[in-house]
Amino acid sequence: MPKPIEATRAKAADKANAIDSERTLGLEFIRATEAAALSAYKWMGKGDKESADYAACDAIRGLFDTVDIFGMVTIGEGIKDEAPGIFKGERLGTGNNAVKMAIALDPIDGTTIVSKGLPGAISVMAAATCEKPDDDPMQLLADIPSFYMSKIAFGPRVKEGPGRVRLENTVQDNLEIVALKLGKRVQDLTIVILDRPRHERLIHDVRRTGAAIRMISDGDIAAAIAPALPGSGVDLYMGTGGSPEAVLAAAGIKCLGGEILAQMWPRDEDERKALKTSGVTDADLAKIYTCDDLAKGNRILFAATGISDSALLKGIRYENTSAVTESILMRSKFQTVRYIKTVHNLDQKQIRLRSDAQDHAL
Repeated sequence: MPKPIEATRAKAADKANAIDSERTLGLEFIRATEAAALSAYKWMGKGDKESADYAACDAIRGLFDTVDIFGMVTIGEGIKDEAPGIFKGERLGTGNNAVKMAIALDPIDGTTIVSKGLPGAISVMAAATCEKPDDDPMQLLADIPSFYMSKIAFGPRVKEGPGRVRLENTVQDNLEIVALKLGKRVQDLTIVILDRPRHERLIHDVRRTGAAIRMISDGDIAAAIAPALPGSGVDLYMGTGGSPEAVLAAAGIKCLGGEILAQMWPRDEDERKALKTSGVTDADLAKIYTCDDLAKGNRILFAATGISDSALLKGIRYENTSAVTESILMRSKFQTVRYIKTVHNLDQKQIRLRSDAQDHAL
């Protein structure tokens, strides 16, 4: 039996190794989003979002077939869009290593954008590392049962200090609070909103304040993160969008010290009844979720690669015989943000696919 001091040192070493593994695994997540983005880009503007999504998913699965983690997908995609996807409960990684992680992902946030060849698409993944070997990864990244959530997202300067942005506030009140904290006039603010019929009243109310609106067709993960990112030119994100996207955005925003407020938004009475039948209570429907509710703990990774230009990242560019990608890698523990520009030699680059367990030239 080891002496007490030796046991303590061994325990500390194990913890340090786990943290070091988390740090080094970040690059594997970037490699995964790069592979997904490069695979999806082949379908840019070709009007086939299902094939683009399948290609991105195949690349992510293939990459993680070589990575020694035990990854449990707690937030996947595909169900909302009835598209090929990586689903809740699926395992990623070889599973031999003690590092156990909850994974949330959207191989393409903006499949319609890719199919139409428009700006704003990214490939994105988030992970939360279990603190203890027996922790349940399904509890770390929230699985919201509603299809959509009402959301408002802002940066750390708006989060801190007196005066609180709230979902239940009027648009005018919220924008005045944001303007005050950012040292701007309301009419100098830039608000990002998804271009949807359900946002007609919201758009009207924002326009009445004099603030500028940047409309986006899809891809609200990048849009929700943008207000917390210095230099993005975005002050606030508002509107109703997908629940999985809210969780992924929360992971990124948490790494930046910002905040997202989100509430389940049943689309109609049928969905409200279905939610209640599944066990969702009135208190659950009334709850306002924050970053800490949606992405639990302080060991959060966020990785994304641009497919086409967005408020978060530049899209893929082909230069001579190379493809250039721009990615972002963030960790919540130290709020570290890394921008990674990668030049992929097209004569040498290969992407491993799950579908045939082979490496393929790009």
